[in-house]
Amino acid sequence: PLSRPKRNIARDFSDGVLFAEIVHHYHPRLVDLHNYSAANGLKQKTYNWETLQKKTLRRLKLVVTPDEIQAVAAGQQHQIERLLLRLKTRLAAYQPPSRGDG
Repeated sequence: PLSRPKRNIARDFSDGVLFAEIVHHYHPRLVDLHNYSAANGLKQKTYNWETLQKKTLRRLKLVVTPDEIQAVAAGQQHQIERLLLRLKTRLAAYQPPSRGDG
């Protein structure tokens, strides 16, 4: 379900776009993919991650600290893998809110 090939996982996930695509694949209503653009600069990568945290990850009860955002955006080794493992757990536990009493 990813829009671009993965060659270096830390670099490829650093802008948050592929991470948002994974969430969108499992729960399309949680993520508006148009909010996230591919980025090379640290400032835009950080912005994407902060937006993802505010709009989506909080609904999954997945808290990503500012330090974690900086580490992932900078492409530090093993940071995205840790975050992906946490995402896997949160996606498995997520229950969408009910849409009324029926």
